[in-house]
Amino acid sequence: MTISHNLMTTRNSQEPKLRLAVLASGRGSNFEAICQAVDEGRLHGQVVLLISDNENAQALERARKRGIKALYINPQSFASRVEYEKALVRACQEVEADIVALAGYMRLLGKTFLDEYHLKTVNIHPALLPAFPGLHAQKQALDYGVRFSGCTVHFVDEGVDTGPIILQAVVPVYFDDTVETLEARILKEEHRIYPKALQLIAEGRVVVEGRRVRIIGDEHGDQDTQP
Repeated sequence: MTISHNLMTTRNSQEPKLRLAVLASGRGSNFEAICQAVDEGRLHGQVVLLISDNENAQALERARKRGIKALYINPQSFASRVEYEKALVRACQEVEADIVALAGYMRLLGKTFLDEYHLKTVNIHPALLPAFPGLHAQKQALDYGVRFSGCTVHFVDEGVDTGPIILQAVVPVYFDDTVETLEARILKEEHRIYPKALQLIAEGRVVVEGRRVRIIGDEHGDQDTQP
């Protein structure tokens, strides 16, 4: 099955073409990178919503300072995961979000949410998937002794970091690296390629063919793979 993401909308031509909802659980540095890309014209879109499952998340304050709608939706307030995800869906639909971007969101999304936002939910992971999925990816990479690590932007499915890969960036791993130094090097690349991947979606250049993602205009795969 081939799915082409052409999200150019029929809204007023003066409005941004991609409406983004962001889910975050912590400091929101990738949220801020996305917003900066919008400010600088590198991402043709608008961040219309920030949702957190953590009442004290710094991401909520970042959104409020920018005048972006910020919601704390407490999972413990719902009788089930299904009801919680229905609340997430309603919040995203209310702002007419085209894409949902996970930015340090520490919960797995299930069928209830992903049925509504199938191939419209993306995530950034601090490793070169499929290696080192899940939590503490930087520590996993160091413990394994790899020479290179990096980050991956991918579509979200019901697995743990198993969705089709959109973009990846490679960083070297040095012998004297700590988790903190490797994390900082990877984070810099996260902030670069996440907005880039979202812009490719906004341009309608992302095509999913089975597990593979083709970038129109980049059929040879020459994309952000060199350290």
